[in-house]
Amino acid sequence: MSASLFLAWRGVPHIVIEKHEGSALHPRAMGFTERTMEYFTAVGLGGQVPQVAPGTRLRRAVVESLAGHWGRETLWTPDGGAPARGDLVTPHTGAAIPQDKLEPILRARAAALGSQLLQGTELTSFEQDEDGVTAVVRSRQTGEERAIRADYLVAADGASSGIREALGIAREGVGHLRTVHSVLFRCPEADPFLECGFQQFEIEQGEVRAFLTSYGDGRWVLMRTDGQELDELQLAPFIRSCLGKDFAFDIITTGRWEMAGRVATKYSMGRVFLAGDAAHQLPPTRGGFGANTGIDDVWNLSWKLAMVIDGTSSPALLETYDAERRPIGWLRHQQTFARPDYAKWLKGPMEPQPLMGDVAMELGQLHRSAAVIGASDDLPPAAHPFDWAGQPGVRAPYLEMTTSAGSMSTLDLVGKQFTLFAEASVWIEATARVSASSNVPILAVHVGRDAQANLDEVHQRFGMTSAGACLVRPDGIVGWRSVGGVPDAEAALRTALHKLASLR
Repeated sequence: MSASLFLAWRGVPHIVIEKHEGSALHPRAMGFTERTMEYFTAVGLGGQVPQVAPGTRLRRAVVESLAGHWGRETLWTPDGGAPARGDLVTPHTGAAIPQDKLEPILRARAAALGSQLLQGTELTSFEQDEDGVTAVVRSRQTGEERAIRADYLVAADGASSGIREALGIAREGVGHLRTVHSVLFRCPEADPFLECGFQQFEIEQGEVRAFLTSYGDGRWVLMRTDGQELDELQLAPFIRSCLGKDFAFDIITTGRWEMAGRVATKYSMGRVFLAGDAAHQLPPTRGGFGANTGIDDVWNLSWKLAMVIDGTSSPALLETYDAERRPIGWLRHQQTFARPDYAKWLKGPMEPQPLMGDVAMELGQLHRSAAVIGASDDLPPAAHPFDWAGQPGVRAPYLEMTTSAGSMSTLDLVGKQFTLFAEASVWIEATARVSASSNVPILAVHVGRDAQANLDEVHQRFGMTSAGACLVRPDGIVGWRSVGGVPDAEAALRTALHKLASLR
């Protein structure tokens, strides 16, 4: 649904094939990060997805039972992540919303922007050739089949992706670790325990090990890794034991999922692109490395598809999707299984990993590809945003500015088209000429004139002097910068744009 929303927002006609009629009974994902909220806000959902209060963090405690003895707090990143900083790195705080409540919001917005959503329809086969992809789909209600012809296919069909398997794309990683059984139940009486600030609970009760968490709306989920199949009669006393009190509850549904780590060795083949769990199977984490990584995938892919489909860019631009996203998928795999939550389940030793804070992983990842100019080899794969200084390949720095339209941030100015930040008029004038000659929209932000800001902070965050310029891609990633002035600003900018966008 995020892919559909982003493509529709960029004006790319598409069809979503979804075999289910609606959301699953099991809410699944719950935490959506600050970066994801930056994307959702950009496409018009800022006020529709409630964000958590500033300073809120996901906390987990080891307990005998919810109503019983509480022991220690456990951390996701042992050092607690990056040290606290006084300044903000983003105006967003993330969202704690169950997936089954988020999906209708995404559907409605995507449909309003022109998405064609075919629910209750499944893909039965596909073939690709030099000119496009032919997909055969079938209505699950009527059995009627029809063929759809498209330029490209985005495979967001889950960890067991039939499309990935049909392409013969292998995966690597820690593989299968264990099967987790879960039971979703409604128990409003247990909700007051959330007022203490903890949302997740590791149950340690004799030989029993379980995991309990809430969706914040009276629904709780209890997960077991003992491998036993329990019927509803057996589940009831187990739930009651983990709650630690004779609360009333109603079982909604049960499920199972595979705790595993696998990353595809290719994120694309021909005209087919893998996204989400089809590309990287990661277990749920306190850093949101699963669902949010998939949303990040399609944000990266959507602007590239838009520019290729409208004829502005050559298909070479699409090759940068794999180059940028696969290393990030692998980094998140390694960071997931280096953390205590999952390191304890590994079947063998893993190469030691320097643990990176959640803020670095979410807002400070480095992208390398032909669509990034000047990402030096000595840069780390991720770092806290304040440890970056506008280097090509990282997210554009967040700064508050004042314009004729009022107060806005750099994040309000990027994300739809190419955006150039500069103080020197020569860059602003060059941008207008390059945009007109290439027919590529570029927003020129004249810092200090059209957009007022603390110039010392601009220089520090963007890593450039008053004579320099920074060109940000349509996904908010710095694509190129000139630290200082150059003899011919127009030629430098034109060369950079042609390379970043693989212009025809």
